[in-house]
Amino acid sequence: MKKIKITFWIATVIIILWEGLMPVGTLLFAPQYANVGTKPLGYPDYFAYTLIICKVLGVIAISLPKIPAKLKEWAYAGLTFNLIFAFISHACVDKNIGFMLMPLVVLGILTVSYIYNHKMYTNG
Repeated sequence: MKKIKITFWIATVIIILWEGLMPVGTLLFAPQYANVGTKPLGYPDYFAYTLIICKVLGVIAISLPKIPAKLKEWAYAGLTFNLIFAFISHACVDKNIGFMLMPLVVLGILTVSYIYNHKMYTNG
C-alpha cells in the first residue's frame, strides 16, 4: 500500500506543479505571458484564462483526499480532455513535435495518478 501511495503522490505532485502552480504563477507574476501558449493556436485571449481556472480547479479536486469520487472523476476527465486537445491543436496548427509531445507526456503522468488513485481506494 505504501508503494501505491508514493507512486500516486509523485505523479499527482507533478500534475499539481505543471497544470496548477505554473499557470497560476504565470497569471500572478507574468500575466503578459498567460496567453502565449494559446494565442499562436488561434484561440481568443479569454480562453487562456478559462483554461487556467479550470486546470487549477481540476488539480485541487484530484489532490484533496476528501473530495467525492465522482468529482475527482470529472476533474481527471477535464484534465485529460485538455491535454488531448492541446496535442490536437499543436498537431493541426504548428506541427511542432516538442509542443505535440509535451501534452502526451503530461497525460501519461496524469494516467499514472488516475490509476494509482483507484488502487489506493480499492486496496486500502
